[in-house]
Amino acid sequence: MKSSRNPKFGIFVTGTDTGVGKTVVAASLLSRFRAGGVDAVPMKPVQTGCRLSQGRQVAPDLAFCLKAVRLNPGRRDRADMAPYCFSPACSPHLAAKEAGDRISLPVIERAFRRLSRAHDVVVVEGAGGVLVPLNDRQTMLDLMIRLRLPVLLVARPGLGTLNHTLLSLQTLHGAGLTVLGVILNQAAPGRWGRIEDDNVRTIERFGGVKVLECVRYGETV
Repeated sequence: MKSSRNPKFGIFVTGTDTGVGKTVVAASLLSRFRAGGVDAVPMKPVQTGCRLSQGRQVAPDLAFCLKAVRLNPGRRDRADMAPYCFSPACSPHLAAKEAGDRISLPVIERAFRRLSRAHDVVVVEGAGGVLVPLNDRQTMLDLMIRLRLPVLLVARPGLGTLNHTLLSLQTLHGAGLTVLGVILNQAAPGRWGRIEDDNVRTIERFGGVKVLECVRYGETV
């Protein structure tokens, strides 16, 4: 498989699961870039659980990111930012099948190339985790390999995160991808204690990466 070479820069935000806070992290990255004068834009290649508004599907994660940085892209950019939008709130491959569609990686790559030519940075947010199926043969990992962007992994901080996070890191490293680090995001209310503190050290030791930030519930990334 040929990999695209981004002429500028991008980051791929993935997670160990759904609901771990990928969108919040993506929005924070966009805010930081744009605050520094960098023309950074979001991309959500595949969005499930969309809602219909004024005759078109609205991708909620993309809408969140655009609102966070006060961006109102034109029609072409907006289409490239969310090439696949589906109403069913389920895995991308199933949502596409139920919609009578099939997710194509070349379609996503072409949209990404157009965005990367027009802007300085593209922050790409995946759906679900690393090995979520996109069609009957390919997963989110295949998309990451195709785009060849450095990857930021978002994970839960509490009990159970070690297996999910280390397996995800092993898969990313095994694919030859550059992992920028891990962000532990407490997406639900709860106590932060010795387990969470030890998880930081354990992920760094066994995963061979830095935990870049630990975000407690209610804090801003």
